[in-house]
Amino acid sequence: MTLLQLQKQIEKNSLTCNQEFKRLFHGRGGLYEGWNHLTVDSIDTILSVALYFEKENENELLEMLKKFTCNTRYTTFVVQRRYLRGAPSEILTGKLDEDLHVNENGLKLKLNLLSNRNSGYFPDMKNGRAFVRENAKDKHVLNLFSYTCAFSLAAKLGGAKSVVNVDMSKGALKTGMANHSLNALDPKGVSFLSYNILKSFSSLKRKGPYDMIIIDPPSFQRGSFEATKDYEKLIKKLPQIAAENCILLSCLNSPELQSSFIIDMMHKWAPSFHFVKRLENLDEFASLNEERSLKNLVFSREIV
Repeated sequence: MTLLQLQKQIEKNSLTCNQEFKRLFHGRGGLYEGWNHLTVDSIDTILSVALYFEKENENELLEMLKKFTCNTRYTTFVVQRRYLRGAPSEILTGKLDEDLHVNENGLKLKLNLLSNRNSGYFPDMKNGRAFVRENAKDKHVLNLFSYTCAFSLAAKLGGAKSVVNVDMSKGALKTGMANHSLNALDPKGVSFLSYNILKSFSSLKRKGPYDMIIIDPPSFQRGSFEATKDYEKLIKKLPQIAAENCILLSCLNSPELQSSFIIDMMHKWAPSFHFVKRLENLDEFASLNEERSLKNLVFSREIV
């Protein structure tokens, strides 16, 4: 794909943009040779670009995107150079509001575009949040690795009785509380627990059983969670905290691990949970190999 072809694709994808978040270009999926370092996002009037490693044509690319923003809805152009550890993002044109948020299916989530790491919002999980919202009515929900509590917002808007959010990061949970306030959600029945999940099952068990459990861990976070060795520990504990007809959404974002990694462990260590389906990923996050992309796996517990 040439720079001109890239420009035309971004222009075409931007024609249907509105206030909602939309990915205009997803190079990370490996479908476009030479561009797997690039993502381009539309966030209302903001064009947000992430570069995952340095390439010789970076200045030419940014100049093209800067010209693209002229005479469009975009008044702000932000670049995250993810390959520069600790480097702040750069605002090339316009400005960012202090209380910036992103819109998704009626949800509002606080957004930090000045960090060159996680912004507080994972757009590829949109279908996962929609699934939770559609299935949370009257349920007691456990949200493990809740981060900024986007699943909790979806559950509450879907009519959940209660949500227990668990994450080691107090800062992330504080943002999660702000997200609930931003959406004018009644805090009654919502808790925010700064726990080491792998060491807190006795406390979580006392608050259960749970009708819906969401497991959305990082693939690897030193000192906290490693999917290859720690996911099994979670699965072994599920029967102790799950209600009889519990719905489980088990998420896996490691490109090295396939869906069978979770499905096989569930069959071995929590056989009362039966695999139902894998949620489809968004078209705009298409991948050359879907097993290397986000895996949202749904299980249902059936007690015989």
